[in-house]
Amino acid sequence: MAKSTSARRVLAVAEMLKGHSLHGLSNGEIAKALGESPVNVTRALAALMERGWVQKLDSGQYALGITVAQIGVAHLNELEMAERRIQEIRQRTMAGAMI
Repeated sequence: MAKSTSARRVLAVAEMLKGHSLHGLSNGEIAKALGESPVNVTRALAALMERGWVQKLDSGQYALGITVAQIGVAHLNELEMAERRIQEIRQRTMAGAMI
């Protein structure tokens, strides 16, 4: 991974944890996969943990936190509301077309 800003690094660390929620990844595994120094990964993990995006498991590994799931659920809920609204408009349109 090329040199990046701290914001990009934080996002890359969060994305690296996708699919590792049960067992997590170590700081070293994340650093190696991203081509970053362990110190930089530690800083990124600290920022993510502060906001609930990452949690440290009992094993010492890191995994995505509850905040990520909450954001995902909120996003899906909003999409479902949009789908219902679109369906309502579609039904009204079709009812008006049949008159």
